[in-house]
Amino acid sequence: MYWILFIGIALISYIVSSSLKSKFEKYSKIPLSNGMTGRDVAMKMLNDNGIYDVTVTSTPGMLTDHYNPVNKTVNLSEGVYGSNSVAAAAVAAHECGHAVQHARAYAPLKMRSALVPVVQFSSSIMTWVLLGGILMVNSFPQLLLFGICLFAVTTLFSFITLPVEINASQRALAWLSSAGITNSYNQSAAQDALKSAAYTYVVAALGSLATLIYYIMIYLGRRD
Repeated sequence: MYWILFIGIALISYIVSSSLKSKFEKYSKIPLSNGMTGRDVAMKMLNDNGIYDVTVTSTPGMLTDHYNPVNKTVNLSEGVYGSNSVAAAAVAAHECGHAVQHARAYAPLKMRSALVPVVQFSSSIMTWVLLGGILMVNSFPQLLLFGICLFAVTTLFSFITLPVEINASQRALAWLSSAGITNSYNQSAAQDALKSAAYTYVVAALGSLATLIYYIMIYLGRRD
């Protein structure tokens, strides 16, 4: 039963990821009427929200866009930074949405940031602890239980990420419309692009939960 669920989630994850790339390519061909690039959009959204201590930079790769709260940088991928498309505007505004969250002390973002060191530590040893725990589940079940606790932290992180990402998209779409960056003809394209991106986080969270349940089942099914 678990493997059916696992394969199903993996298949959905592949479909969602492929759909996101396809839509990004599609909406990357729709230019903004004002000619603003992703960098321009990011700078304007930050300034419109009274944020002047965040730097907008270009980062290599595709869909590698992210906001770093540690050094206060909005990092836009090469296909977003210099592009004047609807897709670039949507992604740039989304990442700036995280900067706005940071400036407004948005609670879920603060919680996620606080968990980052714990998640990094958990991820660094989790695989080996779980592997050892499964091999010694009958003789030393406490090791698997420790691994489950480590994995539970990463699962919690995945679910806390959901409201952070959804809220950032909501902020982005509202600002894109109110600032006149998008209009009645292309607002739906920006919304569709960000909705597809949000689905990837939902699938990742569900996949993490399914895996956590699997490890718990192994622990509960051990022979005392």
